[in-house]
This record gives sequence, structure tokens and C-alpha cells, in this order.
Amino acid sequence: MAAFILALGALWCAVAVAAGAFGAHALAERLDVRSLALWETAARYLMYGGLGSTLVGIAGMQWPRTGFDLAGMAVLAGAAVFGGTVGAIALGAPRWLGAITPIGGLLMIAGFLVSAWTALRL
Repeated sequence: MAAFILALGALWCAVAVAAGAFGAHALAERLDVRSLALWETAARYLMYGGLGSTLVGIAGMQWPRTGFDLAGMAVLAGAAVFGGTVGAIALGAPRWLGAITPIGGLLMIAGFLVSAWTALRL
């Protein structure tokens, strides 16, 4: 599971870089300032999730069968939900998706807290 988390974390990072570049080049002239800021936030939090889950995946490889697997999956899922909903809203999706966005943030926070707790218990 840790290798899977590590691989998805690296994938999230690649997608975040691509999304950032897409926003800076293809969307800069098409979106208003607020929507472009939302797009940048989505890309940034996807990168946070990608980097965090990559580190958690590495820790899970070093210390298997600990809480790192749960933590990594929570961070990955949280980054996908948060970044996905914010990015979709930036592109014109219904604003009610904003009600789902905090679930992604809470998943990321929970994943990082589980990582911290797991590390302290080693």
C-alpha cells in the first residue's frame, strides 16, 4: 500500500504542475481574476497533498503496517476532493460544489494528524 501511496502522491504532484502551467498559460486570458485565483489554489493544494502523501508513502515503506497507510490515503483523497472541487468551480461548475470542498480539507488535515500520531508512536 505504501508504494501505491507514494506513486499516487508523485502523480498528484505531476498533475499539480501541469494544472499550474495550464492555468498560467491557457486560462490566464479566459478566466476572471477570482476564478484564476481559485484555479491556482486548487493546483497548490493538489501539490500539498501530493508532496505530503509522497512523504507518508516513504514513511509507510520504512515502517509498514502502521497508521501511515491510512494517513496517506486520507491525504490523497482530501487533495483530490479539495483540488477537484475548487478547480471545477474555477471553470464554472455550480457553486454548491463549494459545500463539498471542506470535506477534502478535513481529510487532508486528518491524514496529516494521523501521520504525526503514527510517527510519535514509533
